Amino acid sequence: MKASRLTTVLENLLDQPWAAFIWGAPGIGKSSIVRQIAERRRMPLIDIRASLLDPTDLRGIPMIQDGTAVWCPPSFLPKKSDKPGILFLDEINAAPPLVQAALYQLILDRRVGEYELPEGWRIIAAGNRREDKAVTFRLSSALANRFIHLNLEVDPDDWHAWATNRGIIPEVTAFLKYRPQLLQAASEDEQAFATPRSWEMVSDVVAKFGSPAKARDVIPGIVGTGPAVEFLTFAKKAVLRKEIDAIIADPAGATIPTELDRLWVLVSFLVAGAQNDGILKIVPTLLPRLPVEFSIVLLRDLIRCRPQIVQEKGVSDFLKTNKVMLF
Repeated sequence: MKASRLTTVLENLLDQPWAAFIWGAPGIGKSSIVRQIAERRRMPLIDIRASLLDPTDLRGIPMIQDGTAVWCPPSFLPKKSDKPGILFLDEINAAPPLVQAALYQLILDRRVGEYELPEGWRIIAAGNRREDKAVTFRLSSALANRFIHLNLEVDPDDWHAWATNRGIIPEVTAFLKYRPQLLQAASEDEQAFATPRSWEMVSDVVAKFGSPAKARDVIPGIVGTGPAVEFLTFAKKAVLRKEIDAIIADPAGATIPTELDRLWVLVSFLVAGAQNDGILKIVPTLLPRLPVEFSIVLLRDLIRCRPQIVQEKGVSDFLKTNKVMLF
């Protein structure tokens, strides 16, 4: 399922006691989704990397009290005084079998030894799949049977909706509209490869360096050589910022680019500036001037972040003519 659907499912599952397991390739946002849910619901989140645990870590250590050994639970587990939250067990199937065995009791019985998970706390786990060539151990059938298993897949439309809110630079969003196959592209020969997470890194690096060209020797180390070469070529040929400024200043008269890559960048810049009311005001004028497929992409993305745009006169006229294509 795509990220938006997974978010909805997990939010609903938080209202019942069963644990959920998110399966998916590295770098596609499994842990980010859990963090966002916790933030939105204002719930505490304890993130435990199961692969780093020792089998004895969960039990804690004993101390002598009145001649009896009493176990002191580890500080990273929720306390009775904590308000209800999410216990996130990341990389759980990268943990060796002995650690999984310790987690089994926590997930099944909500306790480990004398420690008991406080009322209201929910367990969500995540892990990579074997086919992703990540380090994994097979989950025991007893442990696997205690989870609701949810498979997360990369969806370009979902990612672009997220990228608009995250502030991913227009060069990256435009390129991945143009080449959606490279949003996630595994590599057999390189350490770096393209994932939603690595494209987010590209966005941050390019923003820091000032332009894709200034970061050209860094980008291959983030997404791999092939995707990096394509991205840099695309960015070099793409529409210049001064051309975009000219279109914003005179949407009725400025020259509109005709090349596909330049059109993608223009649309992405407009979407990135959607919070600016000045951008929204020029959209009705631009829609009939753009190729219809780009007008539809522009309007669809703008509706996601600024739904009120449909009330603009020119936009409502466009919707009447192209409603079937838009939705």
